[in-house]
Amino acid sequence: MAEITLTLPDGSSRTVADGTTGGELAAAIGPGLAKAALVAEVDGRAVDLAAPLHDGDKVRFLTDRDGESLEHLRHSTAHVLAQAVLSLWPGATFAGGPPIEDGFYYDFELPGGATFSEDDLGRIDAAMRRIIDADQPFERFELPVDQARTLMAEHPYKRAFMDRAEEGDESEGEVGGGATVSFYRNGDGFVDMCRGPHVPSTGRLGHFALMRVAGAYFRGSEHNPMLQRIYGTAWATRKDLAAHLHRLEEAAKRDHRRLAAELDLVSWPDVLGPGLAVWHPKGAIVRKVMEDYSRARHQHGGYEFVFSPHIARSTLWETSGHLGFYAESMYPPMELDGATYYPKPMNCPFHLTVFRSRQRSYRELPLRLFELGAVYRYELSGAVHGLLRSRGFTQDDSHIFCTREQVPQELASLLAFVLDVLGAFGFEEFQAKLSTKPHEKFVGDDEYWDLATEGLRAALEAAGLEYTVDDGGGAFYGPKIDVDLKDAIGRSWQLSTIQLDFNMADRFDLEYIAPDGTRRRPVMIHRALFGSVERFFGVLLEHFAGAFPTWLAPVQARVLPVASAHAGYAAEVADLLVSRGYRVDVVDADESLGNRIRKAKAEKLPYVLVVGDDDVAHRTVGVNARGNTVERDVALLAFADRVEAEVAPFRDV
Repeated sequence: MAEITLTLPDGSSRTVADGTTGGELAAAIGPGLAKAALVAEVDGRAVDLAAPLHDGDKVRFLTDRDGESLEHLRHSTAHVLAQAVLSLWPGATFAGGPPIEDGFYYDFELPGGATFSEDDLGRIDAAMRRIIDADQPFERFELPVDQARTLMAEHPYKRAFMDRAEEGDESEGEVGGGATVSFYRNGDGFVDMCRGPHVPSTGRLGHFALMRVAGAYFRGSEHNPMLQRIYGTAWATRKDLAAHLHRLEEAAKRDHRRLAAELDLVSWPDVLGPGLAVWHPKGAIVRKVMEDYSRARHQHGGYEFVFSPHIARSTLWETSGHLGFYAESMYPPMELDGATYYPKPMNCPFHLTVFRSRQRSYRELPLRLFELGAVYRYELSGAVHGLLRSRGFTQDDSHIFCTREQVPQELASLLAFVLDVLGAFGFEEFQAKLSTKPHEKFVGDDEYWDLATEGLRAALEAAGLEYTVDDGGGAFYGPKIDVDLKDAIGRSWQLSTIQLDFNMADRFDLEYIAPDGTRRRPVMIHRALFGSVERFFGVLLEHFAGAFPTWLAPVQARVLPVASAHAGYAAEVADLLVSRGYRVDVVDADESLGNRIRKAKAEKLPYVLVVGDDDVAHRTVGVNARGNTVERDVALLAFADRVEAEVAPFRDV
C-alpha cells in the first residue's frame, strides 16, 4: 500500500497510508486528540476530519481550545438550526447561514408569508437539541451543477447562490464557482448546500442559545424579498456560553439608547425620520465638553479651524469622485437655480478647496485643517442604530497637507495624538487595522497605493501598535488605519481613522511651491479621531454605563438641604462651586431627603452634597460620592479643591 508523509505543527513528520483522513491521523496520534479535534487545518486551510490527506501536507488540528474553531462550531450550529426549522415548518425554504462575530444566523422564508415570533425560539431550541443528542454525522458530498439545481429545486435562494457562483462571484458564502457544488447531509436526509468544513457530528455541539428574530432582505438589498432571520450564539464550553450571556446582559443594561432616555440626554423623535437625533440640555452639555476638549487639543496640536457648508454643487462631488464611487450612500440631489446640489457625506472636498484658494509654499506645510462638520449619509432604515449608526452626524475631521518627506513624521505624530486623546477619555486597550486598496472602485495608480500603504504600515510598526490587515478594505481614494478600542466590558469599537491619500491632490489640482521653485503635489492625510461625535458619545455612554467621570458629567454635584432651614446655605455652597466653574444644582427639601438622594443616584451624579445644621455652623458639606462611603464634615473649600483636581487636567490642556 502506498504511503504519504505528513508534517505536524512541531515540525515532526509522520508516515501513513495513502488515503488516511484527518480523523484517522488524529486517532493515530492519540485518543485524546481524536476526541478533541473538530476540524483539520491542512496547509493553512480548514477541512473536514473526513477529508483524505495528501503527501507533503502540513496538518494541524483545531480543538475547542483554539479560537479559530469557534467559526466552525458556529457554522455547524447554524446548519442544525436550519435542519430544525425545516422540520418544524414543512414547506419552508432557507437562504444563507454564516458564522458571525460571537454567533451565527440563518435566513428563512416561511410558507404563506408566516413570520417567526420570539415564542417560536423555544420550540426551535428543543428541536435542535434533539438533533444534537442524536449525534448525527455531517457527511460531505459534491454534485455537478445541473444535479445540484435539481436537488435544490424547492429552494430558490440556494439556486440564486449557484447563479452568482457560476458568474464568478466568490463572495457567496454558500458555494464557490466551479463544475461541482458541495453539500452536507445529516439525519434523516436533511441536506444543505455549503462549502464547509463542519465538525464531525452534531454531538460535538450544544453550547448555544437562540437570541432573537429579525427581518433581513436577501443579500442585504431592499430590492430583494424580506426573509426571517434567527440569530444565535454558540461557544466551545458551557462556561464560555454563560460568560457571553452575562456580557450581553451587562451590555443591555448599558445600551446607550435606554440610558439616553433614562438620563434625559438624547432622543430620536419619529417625526424626524430614522437615524436622526435631537440633543437634550444634559446631553448637549456632555457633547459641548467633549467638543471643547477636542478643540483645545487640536489648537495646541498645531491645527487651524475651518468651517464648511452643509451642501454643495454636484461639480464638487464629481471632482472628488464621490458621485462615481459613493453615490449610493449620499442623499438625493436638490435642483436649485439651474444647478444640482447634494447634502455633504464628507468634509474633505471642502478642505481641499481651502488649500486651493491661493498659492501655497512648502513653508506652510504641514497645513493641518480641523472641522467639527455635520455630514449626511443614507443608511438603510434597518441598519441605523441610535447614535452608533446615524444618517446625520458630526465628524471631527482633520486633513493634513504635507510633503512626501513629511509623511512619516506626520503619521507617527497622528497616531500618538489619537491614542493620547482616546486615553484621556478613559480607554486603555487599542488595536489597529490596516485596510488596503479595494479590489474594485478605486482611483489612482498602483504606485501611489503602494507608497501610501507602506507609509501607514511603517507608522504602525514604529508605534509598536498591534494590527491586522484588511485586504481590499480601504477607501476609494486611499488605504487607511482604523484604531479599535476596548470598553469596560471588553467589547471592541472601531472609532479613529487615518487615511493616506495620494489621489485627491491630483483630482483637485493642488500644488505648492517647493524650495527649488518647482510646483509639486502635496500628500493629503484624512483623520477622524472620534469617528463621529455622536458615535463616540454613544460609546462613552455605554463604556461608563451613564456614570460619566466628573469632568464630563452634565451635573457634577447636587446640593441637598436636609430641611428648608438649610436652603440658604445650600444656595451658598452651589454659588461657590459654580463660581469655580463647576456644574452644580440644588434640589430643595420639598420631599424626603432619602427620596432626593435616591433620585440623584439614579441620575448617576458624581457627587451628592448634603447640608444640615452642623454644616451651616462650620461651613462643611456631607459628601456622598458615587460608589464610595459617605463622608461627614468635609470643609467646603477642601471639597472644591477635590473637584478641581479631577477636572483641571481636561480644562487646562
